[in-house]
Amino acid sequence: MFVQVTIVGVGLIGGSLGLALRRRRLAGQVVGVDKNPHNLLLAIEAGAIDRAAAGLAEGLAGAEVVVLAVPVMEVLELLPAIGRMLSPGTVVTDVGSTKAAVCRRAAEAMPSHSWFVGGHPMAGSEQAGMAGADPYLFENAYYILTPLPATPGGALGKVRAMAEGVGARVVEMDPAFHDTAVALISHLPHLAAVALANVLAEAPHGESCLSLAAGGFRDTTRVASGNPQMWKDIFLTNSQPVLEALACFRAQLERLEKAIREGREEEILYLLQKAKKLRDALPARARGYLPAMYEIVVAVPDRPGMLARLTGQLGQAGINIADIEILRVREGEGGSIRLAFATPAEQEQATSILRGAGYQVVKRE
Repeated sequence: MFVQVTIVGVGLIGGSLGLALRRRRLAGQVVGVDKNPHNLLLAIEAGAIDRAAAGLAEGLAGAEVVVLAVPVMEVLELLPAIGRMLSPGTVVTDVGSTKAAVCRRAAEAMPSHSWFVGGHPMAGSEQAGMAGADPYLFENAYYILTPLPATPGGALGKVRAMAEGVGARVVEMDPAFHDTAVALISHLPHLAAVALANVLAEAPHGESCLSLAAGGFRDTTRVASGNPQMWKDIFLTNSQPVLEALACFRAQLERLEKAIREGREEEILYLLQKAKKLRDALPARARGYLPAMYEIVVAVPDRPGMLARLTGQLGQAGINIADIEILRVREGEGGSIRLAFATPAEQEQATSILRGAGYQVVKRE
């Protein structure tokens, strides 16, 4: 698809993109640029890039597409700097979680012979750096594009083709609308997770409570493990939408606080039911564009080779396992394993086979 793609920043997103591009043979050459030599070494060893450039100018030379996969503040600094290094016709994109500030800077900084297309793959992990990279990170994920008004269709088409080529679903969006939307569904939840984690961190005897933290606390605070530098840049470059979302969140907390203080049972129940209704309206078996999954939970004894035996029985019957997860384990006794299938027929067949083999199976509706 491309002669050369240069990725500036081979961390989690950049490294995953390189792995996906090379795995699917979408680029003749993937070149990596990174200030961290260890990241570049890991990227070469993992097969995410064909070669590491000694510097930015060398990396940009001959690039058909340049991907700025660095924190947003660094993107804002790089855009004016790279203009004189770009070959005519080069298309530049980024992967930042805020778009309005980046698109404004690109409109000012890009040379007339090159073009910019804002990009935001809505995929990630709590892991940071090349060590957390995954060639399937973008599979079925939303990939938002925010092209500039003057961006020609051919340039936009290249970035769209790259995003679709690595398995993502592309959505075009106005930069300002994008920033408002992600403030509500991504940036505010991260702030809430940070606040919850810090409540425990600063509470008297908070560390002693960690051993009691169950799934609810872990699930609610999971995203607080994200890259602090990246999230600091996100909050500062999208400050107004984030502050507006925070004001709404604060109002909801105050409403709950008042209802609890005054013992208003009906108000508390109403707010709980309203939240449950919205949460339950989210796809129960799907995430974004991911197809529906049909699940079972299997109880197995804690013995060597049990997982291989379990999956082998289904494989012999021609049943494909779409997803697998070890849920809980009691050492020396056994544990529960979640298996997911693409169709209800496979779910039924797997349930029948495993129950027939003596396993305890719960079919999730």
